[in-house]
Amino acid sequence: MERMRWFHEARFGIFIHWGLYSLLGRGEWVMLHERIPGEEYAKLAERFNPEKLDAQSWVDLASRSGAKYMVLTTRHHDGFCLFDSKVSEFTSVKTKARRDFVKEYVEATRRAGMKIGFYYSLLDWRFPGYHNREKYPESFEEMVKQAHSQVEELMTQYGKIDYLFYDGEWIPGIEFSRTMAKGQEDSPDIAKLWRSQELNVMVRKLQPQIIINNRSGLPEDVDTPEQYVAASSKGRAWESCMTIGDMQGWGYVKHNPNLKSTTRLIQYLVYAASGGGNYLLNIGPRPDGTIREEEVGRFLEIGKWIEHHGESLYGSGTLPEGFGQGMLGPWTARGNTVYLHVFRWPGEIAPAAGIKNKVISAHILATGQEVEVEQKSQGRLFIKGLPEEPPDRHDTVIKLELEGKPEAFNYEGIPL
Repeated sequence: MERMRWFHEARFGIFIHWGLYSLLGRGEWVMLHERIPGEEYAKLAERFNPEKLDAQSWVDLASRSGAKYMVLTTRHHDGFCLFDSKVSEFTSVKTKARRDFVKEYVEATRRAGMKIGFYYSLLDWRFPGYHNREKYPESFEEMVKQAHSQVEELMTQYGKIDYLFYDGEWIPGIEFSRTMAKGQEDSPDIAKLWRSQELNVMVRKLQPQIIINNRSGLPEDVDTPEQYVAASSKGRAWESCMTIGDMQGWGYVKHNPNLKSTTRLIQYLVYAASGGGNYLLNIGPRPDGTIREEEVGRFLEIGKWIEHHGESLYGSGTLPEGFGQGMLGPWTARGNTVYLHVFRWPGEIAPAAGIKNKVISAHILATGQEVEVEQKSQGRLFIKGLPEEPPDRHDTVIKLELEGKPEAFNYEGIPL
């Protein structure tokens, strides 16, 4: 489908969680988990004035990292909008900052030629009806009406938008069936309460080319596994979203010692691509909008790796089940070309199995060094003449040209 083409080719995107909660430095769920009353929490808006924020610096970092699209939290569960909303006074435009941060983000992202994504949380903790729908039915309906109005504003105020990432669809007392590891969701009762079909029809009317994720109770276009890399069923688009730090902090956490290494992040990215999915990696900027050096460094290192290995990533496809079996790492493919991503470097010989095709040539992608290939019976393959130490400490990629479309050797019934 042409509408989905860019998404399937992108493979790497940047997620940004940033808002009032960043001031407290304890993550984006701080209002609920610490039971901060709405009136008390609202006072943060008069301190939220990030004069150092330059959305262009966010976009520049994303571009240098090799990302092809970005997704910004236009509004999180606390209800504070980073855009100008006619149906709420709780916005960055109507409080201390007096700025439309969504507009600034869109303009910078568009200048860079990157695809533009909006995150929007359907729920709003400030409404009593969210917490107790039976007791406050009118409040619940007000919240739903607000969500529809604000999504319409986002779809009409900023030109062409490429991706809409819903969140916060769960409702207390309603069975919730999203499987986080797989990111799959089909919750008719939730969709009915949010009037999601009506909402998404409106979105597609205003933005005919937009891609919508599966977090409104309806499957829509994209599954969204969270904090896991887990492929969806064949033919289904998916995207794994993940934090650099631990699972408790998408927004800024002042002290977060659990940052994943660059190697681990690159390998998650490759695993996503090998399964035909995308990797949406999150940044939690400081309250002033700047990004901590530990995060900047990781994104720049990812970009340096992609600079030499991008062809094995962008637009890559999956391989037949059983192709390239072994212990070294996953494979990606483009047509008759396959790429072995060696996470666990074996030394001078790299073995693999399950490869039915004849290999025409092979070389190390980043260095261009040609290597010898020996093929034996029953799909076994040995890549020889490799350096003793890995040329890339994160993931050394070996590119192999095949004779014909990749085919897996069938081992069914064949003993070792």
